[in-house]
Amino acid sequence: MYVQNAQAPARKTVTVPGLRAMKAEGKRIVMLTCYDFSFASQMEMAGIDVVLVGDSLGMVVQGQSSTLPVTLDHMVYHTAAVARGLKSTLLVTDLPFMSDRDVPHALEAGARIVGEGGAAMVKIEGAAPHILEIIQALDERVIPVCAHLGLTPQSVHKFGGFRIQGRDQDAADRVVAEAKAVEAAGAQLLVLEGVPSSLGKRVTDAVSIPVIGIGAGPDCDGQVLVLHDMLGVTPGKRPKFSKDFLAGRDSVAAAFAAYAEDVRNGAFPAPEHCFN
Repeated sequence: MYVQNAQAPARKTVTVPGLRAMKAEGKRIVMLTCYDFSFASQMEMAGIDVVLVGDSLGMVVQGQSSTLPVTLDHMVYHTAAVARGLKSTLLVTDLPFMSDRDVPHALEAGARIVGEGGAAMVKIEGAAPHILEIIQALDERVIPVCAHLGLTPQSVHKFGGFRIQGRDQDAADRVVAEAKAVEAAGAQLLVLEGVPSSLGKRVTDAVSIPVIGIGAGPDCDGQVLVLHDMLGVTPGKRPKFSKDFLAGRDSVAAAFAAYAEDVRNGAFPAPEHCFN
């Protein structure tokens, strides 16, 4: 029988307002995806600030070719498992594909993820008019929202694959405008994925909410990676914006600690992890 004996060091609980304070103070935010209790417990002990139960579980846990087959039941199940491993770390969970098709469905999904799963915040992709309406509705019902712009995986078919976004001037300007729009609608955190580093800086400077980059350059307020990518266990080619933090280290705990240190001191992402 497995028994979780290790205790995480005592620290102040990470809160949604606390993330904004971290941005104001210039403290980089450390975020990782997670899908189960054991890894969540290790992240808690490593002092990770934010854990994201991403619909990326469809690809790295279930073996799907995209995030689209992931259901709300899957997200609630994995969120509850992760929540049991956390005490002071903030927990965010993705709204899965088509749970954001209208306000009633998004509110039901948000209520389940927070109420049943134990998340503190839900993440939603895009900035279309109906998404802005959903962000506002969730915010009005005291469900904090993390927006997700740039390369949004649920739009993989529309993009024609997992392609870098915002490379031309018009596209970059649109991402900046979308960032301002999701903030105005009530989003309190923003994940920015797969954009040139220069655009990552523009977006980070354009909004007062924290911006967490994944393939968005070194100037974001924090960084997030997919757990399996940063441990080097994802089958096939690892994304350019990722790094194997387990290589040369003797434990998962050491890999998490190294990742946290590199994000906080600005060593990660390095130029080789960024897009021009």
